[in-house]
Formats: sequence, C-alpha cells, structure tokens
Amino acid sequence: MLYEQKFLFSLLLTIISEILVISLLIKYLYKHKEIKISIIVFVSIIASALTLPYLWFILPVYIADRALYIFFGESLVILTEAIIYNQFLKLKLSEAFIVSLIANASSALLRLLF
Repeated sequence: MLYEQKFLFSLLLTIISEILVISLLIKYLYKHKEIKISIIVFVSIIASALTLPYLWFILPVYIADRALYIFFGESLVILTEAIIYNQFLKLKLSEAFIVSLIANASSALLRLLF
C-alpha cells in the first residue's frame, strides 16, 4: 500500500474513532447536553483533518528519530486539538485537554492494530 493510501486509511480510522470517543466524553462524562452532535462531528473532523497531515507529511521531514517523532508529534496534536475543542466547542481547557488526550490515545492504539 502506498504511503498516501495508508494516510487516507489512517485519517478515516482516526475521524471515525475520535468522533465516537469525543461524543461520548462530551455528552456523558462532561454532560454537555447543549452541544449538538452535529457540531461535535464537524469540529472533530476539522481537528483531525488539520492535525493528521502535519503528523504524517510535515513532521517526519524534521524529526528522523521515531520515538521523538511520536512523542513530539502526538503532544503537539493533542495540544492543538485541545485548543480547537476549547475554542469551538466551548469546553473548559481542562476538559478539552482530557478529551483530546483520550481521543488521540484511542485512535493511535486503533491505528497500531491496523
């Protein structure tokens, strides 16, 4: 499979898994009933679409060490997506960070399985 095909598969897997995790966390853990599912889905897609290409295509040019690449890349993705969730879903920064951390950990583990 080409690198670009792997990326598209990973993007699809990430979007689907993160939408589910983020929706569950926001609606049931943090009980934000006022945030519409359609808005959560939209913001989740935008967040993944903005951060995953950076992780796959830009960061590898600058960081060759795999462990450093994963640590630095995932950390930046988690922080960036937390800011997106804070700004667009109006979550508290602590809630946004936890949502981003759990969503990204779950999608990373899922990607490892595939």
